[in-house]
Amino acid sequence: MKVVEVSIVTPNGPVYTSEAEMVSVKAKSGELGILPGHIAMVAPLAVGAVRIKKGSYTEYVAISGGFLEVRPDKVTILAQAAEVSANIDVPRAEEAKKRAEQRLQQRQDHVDFKRAELALKRAVNRIDVFKHTR
Repeated sequence: MKVVEVSIVTPNGPVYTSEAEMVSVKAKSGELGILPGHIAMVAPLAVGAVRIKKGSYTEYVAISGGFLEVRPDKVTILAQAAEVSANIDVPRAEEAKKRAEQRLQQRQDHVDFKRAELALKRAVNRIDVFKHTR
């Protein structure tokens, strides 16, 4: 079976490196599925899960936006933040979700709603990615 090399990198360094038969990721324009031999492309990414398929097994990585670079033999994701599902601290993500929801409910001038909405999306994404693997 043909494979593609997958690398997920953040400003803090590499988070994930492996080979895969298929990679699915949420781009700003919609869901993308990448197979070995895919045409070269670059796309901005939304907050979401990266699904890395290896045979009958699928690994999940939560990302907080970034960019995707595809070459026929390699997929590189440059993410602002990324966590492999096994490393997600669920209680911490649930606390972040609760804080973001409280900020959004306050309806005060000093609350940055865009920032609170993004924090909520990131927290929910991390929780969902963790649940996918259980």
